[in-house]
Amino acid sequence: VWISTEDSGDRVVSWVRDNGNGIRSEILDKIFQPFFTTKPSGKGTGLGLSLSYDIVTKGHGGVLKVESKTGKGSSFIIELPVNN
Repeated sequence: VWISTEDSGDRVVSWVRDNGNGIRSEILDKIFQPFFTTKPSGKGTGLGLSLSYDIVTKGHGGVLKVESKTGKGSSFIIELPVNN
């Protein structure tokens, strides 16, 4: 896992990247939806990424996105505005 942060003046951008299997393209657009999970029924709530998305976007006016390549890993990118 790699974590990096960059100050871009009007925003701070953080990346969390791994070298895992990546996220399949058919579920990539769904991962920030409430109650979406890849776990079997009754195992997990599927709220973690949804709540994180709401906190970043609605609570802080930022951006939360994911980039992934199957077999190469995934990156979660968090962009937060800097209030002066």
